Amino acid sequence: MARTKTVEPRSPQLVWFVAAPLMAAAVVLTVAAQLGHSIPRHHWLLASGFFALFLAADATPIRFEVRRHAFKLTLTELPLLLALFYLAPLPTVMARAAGTTVVHLRAARRGQSPVRTCFNIGALTASSASAAFIVARAGPLDEGNWRTWLVLTGAVAVNHLVTLGAVAGVITLMQGRFSSRELARTAIPGFSFALVCIALGLVVLIVVQQNRWAIVLVASVVAFFVVAYRSYAHSLDQHRVLQEMFELTQGIRDTRHEVTLFDSLLHGSRKLMRAEYATLSLPQQGRHPEVLLTAKFGSDGLLDLPATPDALRRHALETGRTVAIGAKLGDAEDLRAQLSKGQATEVIVVPLKSGAAVIGCLEVVGRLADAAFRPGDVRMLEAVAAHVAVAVENSRLVDRLRFDAYHDSLTGLPNRRRIVQALEESVKVRAPGEVVAVLLFDIDGMRDVNESLGHAAGDKMMIEVARRLRALAPAAALVGRAGSDEFIVTLRAEHAEAAVSLAEELRGKLRDPLMLGTLTLDVDTAVGIVLHPDHGSEPAVLLRRADLAAQAADLLPSGVQLFQPALESRSVRRLGLASDLRRVLDSDELEIYFQPKVSLTDRRLVGVECLARWEHPTHGSVAPEDFVAVAEHTGQLNKLTEVVLREGLHRCRQWADAGRPLNVAVNLSPRTLVDPEFPDRVEQMLAEHGVAPGQVTFEITEDGVVGDSDRPMPTLHRLREIGVRLSVDDFGTGYSSLAYLRRLPVHEVKIDRTFVEGMATDPGDLAIVRAVVDLSRHFGLSVVAEGVESELTLDLLEEIGCDIGQGFLFSRPLPYERLEAWFGAQTEAERTPAGEVRRLRAVP
Repeated sequence: MARTKTVEPRSPQLVWFVAAPLMAAAVVLTVAAQLGHSIPRHHWLLASGFFALFLAADATPIRFEVRRHAFKLTLTELPLLLALFYLAPLPTVMARAAGTTVVHLRAARRGQSPVRTCFNIGALTASSASAAFIVARAGPLDEGNWRTWLVLTGAVAVNHLVTLGAVAGVITLMQGRFSSRELARTAIPGFSFALVCIALGLVVLIVVQQNRWAIVLVASVVAFFVVAYRSYAHSLDQHRVLQEMFELTQGIRDTRHEVTLFDSLLHGSRKLMRAEYATLSLPQQGRHPEVLLTAKFGSDGLLDLPATPDALRRHALETGRTVAIGAKLGDAEDLRAQLSKGQATEVIVVPLKSGAAVIGCLEVVGRLADAAFRPGDVRMLEAVAAHVAVAVENSRLVDRLRFDAYHDSLTGLPNRRRIVQALEESVKVRAPGEVVAVLLFDIDGMRDVNESLGHAAGDKMMIEVARRLRALAPAAALVGRAGSDEFIVTLRAEHAEAAVSLAEELRGKLRDPLMLGTLTLDVDTAVGIVLHPDHGSEPAVLLRRADLAAQAADLLPSGVQLFQPALESRSVRRLGLASDLRRVLDSDELEIYFQPKVSLTDRRLVGVECLARWEHPTHGSVAPEDFVAVAEHTGQLNKLTEVVLREGLHRCRQWADAGRPLNVAVNLSPRTLVDPEFPDRVEQMLAEHGVAPGQVTFEITEDGVVGDSDRPMPTLHRLREIGVRLSVDDFGTGYSSLAYLRRLPVHEVKIDRTFVEGMATDPGDLAIVRAVVDLSRHFGLSVVAEGVESELTLDLLEEIGCDIGQGFLFSRPLPYERLEAWFGAQTEAERTPAGEVRRLRAVP
């Protein structure tokens, strides 16, 4: 909150420049008025009575406040008029001065400053001396003479005007220029009231002149008037307090925002308590910062400075009890000593409580208009503090609900709703030549971490990823969490290349090892990138396309993919294939192709790999990775695997019955390996088709059996116990080592085609293949090379000792009927004790 510049009051010592001349003027005027006049003795006796009247009139003022000071509209004009008529100048002035002195000395004991006390005594004495001087110079006064009435009226009026002028002069000296509007607002009611008092004084004078005992009746009427007025004034004050309390609580209730709440309650509390300062203190709590704001008299804004000593505030916060110090309020001497170190003379500090907890303090300092805080004011401020505490808690509750609605509860990052809102704002304003980039980070392996280590470990991983992204992302970027394992970074970039470069940099730094207990995990991510306006303007469209790009990035070695329209058309196509795939699987319309596998030492056909193919009537040939992905996301993967396996076992049984046995290989998804019921279904289908387990090989991708999770292990061991063979497919494309494969229950390694295809021309690929073959033999594993497409590659594989080859050099994947024709055209039969063996003709 910005500070509000206000005009600070000047030093109170400047009042002496007005008080001293007033006292001197009082003495001079009194002496001048008394010169040439004698003082009868009975005047001193009468002066004591007028002293009592002056004292009673001053003790029952009608208070009238303006700016920092209050004016007292008293009935003193009434006894003054009578004293001017009945007494000599000196007794009149002394009686008036004595009454004023007693009243203001009592005020000094309540905390009124000495300089103010002296000013008030001097001003009233000087005004009385002025009135006495005028009466003395006017000559003797006759009873009932209109001239007497005019002289007394003028003298009392001058008395009032001198008092008003002295007060206006002091206010101008202390506070600055005293506006004519404020002067008129102050003078007119006071002067009017003075005229009423003068009229009453003249009436009393006439009545008393008629009968001395009428003074008793006049005194009774005046006493009744004073009592009635005090009751009325008390009623008005109560009404004012109730009205201002209602307005304050109404304003607190209707305030929606915390900033306006503070403004409303501080100014309302200061006005209600008639205090010079009102301060709200809220210590830091969670993500709520410390609040220390002050409303000051004469200022419309709030100051960010306290008005009370810190020791008093700490005492209220620590004890939870109200601190009240003032002339009419008692408190410990040590606290009063703390107060004396500051400029304030009266303080009330009330703790704000939420249940048993103290959440802050509400403070008021310095009662305006020479008044003092009373015990009733303490109770009233405590009632206000109760409303304030509820309002602050409600405001913070609303703020927490608003924060929770737009932030992730685990990481504290903006959630998808807030990200969408920020994107809506970002796309509205774009500088020429810049783009709004959305980077979606998809964390790999989260499901494995949750399932193997528990969700608590997964939460720790997400918290650490959030911390790293916040620390690594540019300061102007918005980092949010869009899903369970998806994080979003949005920012403005110069061009697409800059966004891609940033994504690669962040992805690289996120891959630093992460410690989870005794385990060390690598944080790998796939990053999808979309740009506004190139890839859309709607936030929902941008986020959807970023997700598609992240899915594509998961298949790339770089792990980063800028969105391309082809990705969306492929995704839409996959979505449309879901229902068609279910129908195809239920009606056995999926076609199974077979690709031969050949022993490289003797060119003998040893088996086939079963591959699913789908010819869609509308979309044409559907790539296997597309319908396999559809099957995984729609829960049809087990059905797809069973269809392929069942067809492979059926053909294996047919070939065995024909006297030419061939092994079959079927690909398994990593998700199938975590299905504990899959080995039982395999055993059941083997028995159903009468196929020996050793004739079946399951090929599992390297990522499916190598990694931090051991969840596939029970399924792999169970399959090995059944007797089927296990092969690691696409070996070399992951991050495993042959040493790790030693503990896997596999029988063979299948080298990825990318190394086999390049080994004839790339020495590096040749060295990799040679190393895999040598180490596999050392571990007792057979080696299959896929992607054999040239005779030179075939010769090299045979030379380094590879066991089995598979590739276009031998045959492409073929449907069953064409495979049977290929058997007749490309192989020749050879009878062995185990049955007929087919050897290749085409490859010498």
